[in-house]
Amino acid sequence: MRSSNTVVFCAIDDLIPISGNPLSGFVGFLQGLASAGIPSVWVTSRNRHQLDSAIRKLGHSGPFIAEGGSGVYLPQDYFHLKPAHTVRLGRFTCIPKAAAQPIAAEALEALAEETWVSVVSLRSLSPRELQQNTGLPRHEADVLRQRDFDELFFFAGASDADIQKFRQRAQHHKYALRSAGALWSLAVHADLAVCVQDLRKLYDRALHAHSFAVALATPETPELVKACDRAILLTDRGAREPQPHASGRPSPTPLPLFSPSTWLTALEAIQTRHF
Repeated sequence: MRSSNTVVFCAIDDLIPISGNPLSGFVGFLQGLASAGIPSVWVTSRNRHQLDSAIRKLGHSGPFIAEGGSGVYLPQDYFHLKPAHTVRLGRFTCIPKAAAQPIAAEALEALAEETWVSVVSLRSLSPRELQQNTGLPRHEADVLRQRDFDELFFFAGASDADIQKFRQRAQHHKYALRSAGALWSLAVHADLAVCVQDLRKLYDRALHAHSFAVALATPETPELVKACDRAILLTDRGAREPQPHASGRPSPTPLPLFSPSTWLTALEAIQTRHF
């Protein structure tokens, strides 16, 4: 299927705004990967509806992992050999990891009752309230809450101690709980690392070789770094020399997020596997 057995997993939320243009240089980087025969997989906390515009605009033809590791979405006929367990969601074949809605919505309600912490799910808001609480135009706000797996919500008047108690109980139930500014997401059984593993197995079969996974990550996606063989960390902090882990694998290669040379450096590192 591809001339390279390298697969790049790109955390795109800080690189492709919900509205507006992608970060300068990122589109050229994606084109460079395509020219080198290196597939890229988008990794995001957004849902498939939110990605639709960016996928069409940038011509992304590869898989993506959405809703924070809730599922792997495959374009039709991307892999010749089909995964064992899939569901059809829109125009995508999905390998689900998290339990489908309304499981997360029910879990959120039960967790709020268990902890006595007040939460407000986005799906419970009127269109006007939704706009006011998200700051998004009406259409974008409505698309935001159309989730396949996770449930978006915010805390209503909760103290730091309340939120900590809520997080501890979510961890006890093994729910995936993530924060994104004022909003939070809860999913049942979501696991980004397993999503990466499932995709790598498919690439292994398609390439007839063991895939080499590279994460293009940000500080907000440490779990993606751990799931890949090597990683490039895009950060606004100063670059430093990577230090080896106890396992012998080097730590992520840091690159400045807003430097004009970052994307060429990242592309060269991925092509030569020099990290």
